[in-house]
Amino acid sequence: MRFLTGLKDNRSFVGVLNEQLSTIIDLQLAEKALLGTNTIPDTLIECLNQEILLDTVKEIDRLTTNDSSYCYPLDEVQIQAPIPRPAKNIFCVGKNYAEHAIEMGSEADIPEHLMLFTKAPTSVIGPNGTILLHEGVTSQLDYEGELAVVIGKKGRAIKKEEALDYVFGYTILNDVTARDLQSRHKQFFIGKSLDASCPMGPFIAHKSLIANPNQLNLQTKVNDEIRQTGNTSQFIFDIETVISTISAGMTLEPGDIIATGTPAGVGKGFKPPRFLKNGDVIEITIEGLGTLTNKVGVN
Repeated sequence: MRFLTGLKDNRSFVGVLNEQLSTIIDLQLAEKALLGTNTIPDTLIECLNQEILLDTVKEIDRLTTNDSSYCYPLDEVQIQAPIPRPAKNIFCVGKNYAEHAIEMGSEADIPEHLMLFTKAPTSVIGPNGTILLHEGVTSQLDYEGELAVVIGKKGRAIKKEEALDYVFGYTILNDVTARDLQSRHKQFFIGKSLDASCPMGPFIAHKSLIANPNQLNLQTKVNDEIRQTGNTSQFIFDIETVISTISAGMTLEPGDIIATGTPAGVGKGFKPPRFLKNGDVIEITIEGLGTLTNKVGVN
């Protein structure tokens, strides 16, 4: 199941994308029409707290016909970020690919322990949303294609061998970064949290669709030029380790989002650097998760 947040006729709804990736089922309307019940919440983040959600969605999917009252062609829906406004900051793992750590410094920059920072919830935008150039604030805006983990169950002190049990699914995230702000402030929060600097989507693939999240191909293009290629097997800290480490003394909750790090090939890593410009189009593709596309603009 591929869960998303859509906008149609000025109404936001929780949807599921069909297997052909061509039609979206409006879950609330489909539930009323097919089951005569009203249990699907208004937002996807609320759905993650519903343990019976998957059974309900499976039954809706089994009974669904191509009824236009609750099934929409993909091109009739504005896809938003799956969780348009996270309840917390987005957790982000830094330098989780050795080659990226090296391009940002040297082999000495490869971390021995998990490196963690966060992005503000106000930075989130959806597919095809505009990444703001923020002229006058930064001149070094950069892209970072990443796999993001969406937590589906509350937990603290999660054991590594049980970590994936706490995952709801996976999506794509672009950890857009103002490199000059990152350097100037000697920490990452401001440089990572500018408005519209966290594109996410297009959907959350339920974990049942992803056989091994630590074995996924990732590619980032800027204006059709391949800039990043990698595989999550290259993680320094795998997803289980990341979840276990973060939760050691901190509670993870449904809807929490963890960006797992970016491979080599970011703009700052080129000589000379190749930072984003007005009109640039960034496409991030991850195996099983589709493609996240955004354009850079001034407003």
